[in-house]
Amino acid sequence: MGAITDFIEKHYLHFNAAALKDAARAYKKHIDEGGKMLISLAGAMSTAELGKSLAEMIRQDKVAIISCTGANLEEDVMNLVAHNHYERIPNWRDLTPEEEQALLERGMNRVTDTCIPEEEAFRKLEDRILKLWQKAQAEGKRYFPHEYFYQLILSGELENDYEIDPKDSWMVAAAEKNLPIVVPGWEDSTLGNIFAAHCIKGDVRPDVVKSGIEYMMFLADWYQKNSGGKGVGFFQIGGGIAGDFPICVVPMLHQDLQMENIPVWAYFCQISDSTTSYGSYSGAVPNEKITWGKLAVDTPKFIVESDATIVAPLIFAYVLGW
Repeated sequence: MGAITDFIEKHYLHFNAAALKDAARAYKKHIDEGGKMLISLAGAMSTAELGKSLAEMIRQDKVAIISCTGANLEEDVMNLVAHNHYERIPNWRDLTPEEEQALLERGMNRVTDTCIPEEEAFRKLEDRILKLWQKAQAEGKRYFPHEYFYQLILSGELENDYEIDPKDSWMVAAAEKNLPIVVPGWEDSTLGNIFAAHCIKGDVRPDVVKSGIEYMMFLADWYQKNSGGKGVGFFQIGGGIAGDFPICVVPMLHQDLQMENIPVWAYFCQISDSTTSYGSYSGAVPNEKITWGKLAVDTPKFIVESDATIVAPLIFAYVLGW
């Protein structure tokens, strides 16, 4: 085992630390025995540069499919091509409204302690991806949001603009693997807004980008083909639509399509800093998912109540044997 794994084994013995270790052990066991894993990404994980560990998880086949928000989809690529223009704000808790306004006027959109440079990040992407949307329209073709990114990355057109090592980009790793991705609610992202604006202007038709319903249809087919044997596990970072959308594929197949012998998720872990609350998906404990037909009584279930930017890289390091 590697130094990080050894450290976790020796020191992570109780409370959330023990939950982290137990979840990591079970993840590794599931993969080692031939199981597959879905990872869902909510929050600003790409801006937090989770790609530094997630990309290697993808390269080493430790993740079979990803569900993410539109923000996480685009922000990994934005960091890839505009990293040098990002700014960190260590004293973000102390900013006054006037200082926040000054950041806006400079085109620096703040995500906690990190400012995304709006002009530099999107200047390198918008025109190029618009051409891909228009090309698809001219050819009578339609693609999912992530597929347009794959086309852009694999074309090599962005390579001269790389400002980080591409090995640290999970989207580059995913494109090279042609990893399945589902992006529920993609329109709730900056590029989704840009796409809507171009549709309003008549530059492109809305139907060149496949919908969230089509993502669910794709996921339903993928799950049926991949849930045999040890099954598919569910590793959820945060809450929201990135997690709730894909986990619902199982009860949909059972209840709405009346299919039999569809396995429930074979493993479940959620990293969350949301406290248990009334009606909150992020704050729902794993056992609640039994009542929805998503998990079984004996499904290995873990919840690590902590910051995902701390926990996820450690679990990934353990699974990778670092």
